[in-house]
Amino acid sequence: MQIKQDRKYPIVLAIAGSEPLGSAGVQADIKSISACGGYAAGALTCIVNENTTEVKDIFSLPVDLVTGQVESFLGDLDASAIKMGMLYSAELIEKLSVVLKKYSHIPLIVDPVMVASGGEQLIENSAVEAYKKYLFPLATIITPNRREAELLLGKKVTIDSAEKDATALCQWGNSVIIKSIIAGDDKLEDAFCDVEDGTTSLIMKEYVETRNINGTGCTFSSSIATFLARGFNLKEAISRAEEYINGAIVSGARYEFGKGIGPVDHFYKFNAH
Repeated sequence: MQIKQDRKYPIVLAIAGSEPLGSAGVQADIKSISACGGYAAGALTCIVNENTTEVKDIFSLPVDLVTGQVESFLGDLDASAIKMGMLYSAELIEKLSVVLKKYSHIPLIVDPVMVASGGEQLIENSAVEAYKKYLFPLATIITPNRREAELLLGKKVTIDSAEKDATALCQWGNSVIIKSIIAGDDKLEDAFCDVEDGTTSLIMKEYVETRNINGTGCTFSSSIATFLARGFNLKEAISRAEEYINGAIVSGARYEFGKGIGPVDHFYKFNAH
């Protein structure tokens, strides 16, 4: 039987690190992309040795190997979206930007992994500046959390300044969503600015009491990438991604996982229990 090849996968290429827990990095990307209806592909940037209580070591892969993976993939396959995760150096950021300029027609979602959940800065200042100079001008949207937005802006981000701060983070021609700004007791808000029409909005979400929040940024940005890959516009992709990550956090809160910070439930929509 001959089968007609007349369909294409909504492919999302995640460029990110790998860790053994399956809750963050490219593992979270793959789960999120798959759960949201995309085809997940991945190019590794580093390998992390960690458990749920501590990061023990990070091994950075050679820059040429990282960029080679991306070139090999994009030179052969027509990705529908690209999602950037942890990038460890200014050199890697600059060299990846050279590759990605060739594929500027593909939506690019940049999750600037700069600050740990405890508030520690993960990358050097030169890499922060490299994001601004080389990657943000190529991005469809960037997805910093509140602390990362503060690092990029050099100022505190509050709920009162959130929309103005989101607008400021569009200065490189990208849209932005700042995640998890504290908005009072048991409330968080995301600040979204769509550079296409210049609109800003605050997205209210309820705070969930749980320690299972590892990889939420990876999961959220990958879900945005997937909905863009499937053909939704940016506002629709954000709305669907917000619904997805909220459900994954709420469902994941019910599970025990190690002694520290655990994962969200990426496949909650498919779980019968």
